[in-house]
Amino acid sequence: MRYLFVHQNFPGQYLHLVRDLAAGGNEILFLTEDNPNFIAGVRKIVYKLPRGASAATHQDARDFEQAMLRAEAVARAAASLRALGFMPDVIIGHHGWGELLNLRDVWPDPPLLGYFEFFYHLRGLDVGFDPEFPTVPALYPSIRAKNAVNLLALSMDGVGQTPTRFQHETYPDWARPRIRLLPEGVDLQTCRPDPALRQAPFELGPIALAPEQRLVTYVARDLEPYRGFHVLMRALPRVLAERADTEVALVGGDGVSYGARLHQGTWRERLLAELGGRIDPARVHFLGKVPYASYLRLLQRSDAHVYLTYPFVASWSLREALAAGCAVIGSDTAPVREFITHGRNGLLTPFHAPDRLAAAILAMLEDGSGSARLREGARRFAEANLPLDVSIARIKATIADLVAGRAAA
Repeated sequence: MRYLFVHQNFPGQYLHLVRDLAAGGNEILFLTEDNPNFIAGVRKIVYKLPRGASAATHQDARDFEQAMLRAEAVARAAASLRALGFMPDVIIGHHGWGELLNLRDVWPDPPLLGYFEFFYHLRGLDVGFDPEFPTVPALYPSIRAKNAVNLLALSMDGVGQTPTRFQHETYPDWARPRIRLLPEGVDLQTCRPDPALRQAPFELGPIALAPEQRLVTYVARDLEPYRGFHVLMRALPRVLAERADTEVALVGGDGVSYGARLHQGTWRERLLAELGGRIDPARVHFLGKVPYASYLRLLQRSDAHVYLTYPFVASWSLREALAAGCAVIGSDTAPVREFITHGRNGLLTPFHAPDRLAAAILAMLEDGSGSARLREGARRFAEANLPLDVSIARIKATIADLVAGRAAA
C-alpha cells in the first residue's frame, strides 16, 4: 500500500509503525519539517514554513495562525506530490499542529486516520491544578482558543485515534465516538530489566556507583512544573539527609515544553536557589538530554524512579520505565493511575506533597523485597498491556478497516 504520514517532527508517534510498514515493503512518504532523523525505506518530504505567526495577530489567535500556515505549507507540498503522480491509499497524521487541515483539498478520497492528543479545559485538568501557579482569568480566552484546531479537525471526515482513556475522556461526549482508543506499546525486547547493572559498579557520565549504593532517577523532556520537577526537588533534601548511600540522576533539558515560561532563568536554577546548600551537587546529577541508550541504562540501574505529572498527557518515559522493571513512584493523577496501581506495580503519592514523595522514595530504597515485588509487577503490567506487536497490529487492523470501508463506499 501507499502511505502518507504527516508530523512536523519526523517520525513523532509513528516510529515503530513506520518501521513495521517499511519492513513489509509498503511505499511510505512522510511529510515533515526538516530534521536529521532517518528511517530506512521511508521517503521524507520536507515542507518549510514561510514565516511564523505575526506579532500583529491577536495573542490568542497566534497559535491558530501558525497552524494555518502549516496547513498551507503541507497542502502545497502535497499538491506537488499529487502532480508527480502520488496517490496515497491512506493518510495518517497528527492533528495537533494543523498540518492535516487542508489535505482534503488535495486528496478528497483516501481514508484519514488523525491523532487527537488532548482537548483543553478551563478547569478539572491541567489548568488551575497547581495552586503554586494559579491561572488568571485573563488567560482563559487563550486556553479556549487552543481547541480551535481540535474542533476543525473534528469537523473533517475520517477517524481519530488516541492512546489512553484519560486522553479520550478529555474530548467532549459528542466527539468521543469519532476517536478510537488505540493504546501505544513499547519495544519490550529493548526496554527490559537488567538486574546485572545493580550487581556491579555502574558508571554513566558523572555518576559512579558501587553495587551497594542507591540511585534515584527522574526523566522529563524538560525540567518544569508540569512534570513535577519542583515537587521532586523539594523532596530531595530529606532523601539525601537520610540516605547517605543515595545519588540522584535527573534527565531533561532547561526549556519549557508545557506551561508558562519564566521571565528569567530556568526552573533548575530557580529550585537550586530556593533549596540552597540542601542539594549536594556531588550527589544530584543534572544530565540534560542524554542518548537513548544512556537513558535506558539509567532506568535499568534505578532503585527508585520518580514520575510526576499534572493531569495531562503521560510521557513515553512512564511506559518505558515500567517495561524496564523500574520501581516507580508516580503522582496520584489520572494519567498515571491508568498505568500504575498503588502497591501492585508501583507507588502513588499526592502530586503536591514533597514530604509524602520523600517518604515513598525512602520506603522504596529501604524495603528490598517490596521494591523487588513492585519491579516484577511493573514488568508484568508492561508485558500484559504494552507489547509493541499488539499495538501495531491494532492500528494496522484499523487502517485495513478504513481502507476497506472507503473502497466499499
